[in-house]
Amino acid sequence: MSEVKISAEPRTEFGKGGARRTRRAGKVPAVLYGHGEKPRHIALPAREFAAAIRHNGANALFAIDVTDGTQVLAVSKAIQRDPIRDTFEHVDLLLVRRGEKITVDVPVQLIGEAARDTLIVHEHATLSVNADATKLPDHLEASIEGLTAGSQVTAADVKLPAGAELTVDPELVVAVVTVAPTAEQLEAEGGEPVAEETAEVAEDAAEETGEAAEAEATAEA
Repeated sequence: MSEVKISAEPRTEFGKGGARRTRRAGKVPAVLYGHGEKPRHIALPAREFAAAIRHNGANALFAIDVTDGTQVLAVSKAIQRDPIRDTFEHVDLLLVRRGEKITVDVPVQLIGEAARDTLIVHEHATLSVNADATKLPDHLEASIEGLTAGSQVTAADVKLPAGAELTVDPELVVAVVTVAPTAEQLEAEGGEPVAEETAEVAEDAAEETGEAAEAEATAEA
């Protein structure tokens, strides 16, 4: 994975009000931490950050040029999104060094097609792996080609890039192949769909999550 160059500026305002003003200015509140250093509060350009995550995945490697003259390498460890606007509320960034190995969660993609009249049940969408911080995979792959009902895909079946290691049990079940339900069975199950949360409730939840992360990082500082 190539480095994504991005600029940042120090933040001096914290809490709900400060975070909102940062986001209104077109920036994402973030915290840099790791290697025993004191956490640093910064603001990232929202558009550039969103583009980096969209093209490189959640484990994108950032070469951050801070306006105070410092330059660091970091990867995102926690991202809070607004569930309604699909924007970034807050980001935790882990400082890394070249050649250093870190543990991250990587999305798993199932490749191929299972046997006819089967259904794939995903048990784990990501797997934890240990890899070079400058060579983090944006996804992992496992084949389900031709698998019949009753088959399982485990962590051991997932292809790992050179130098990467699983940090979970190889027998961890990633996906299960089952018999697809018939139209009659689906109709018989019936029932009313579960009502979705209102936009206001979801937005409040996102704000509280972002504030909690901000407060924790500030306390560590």
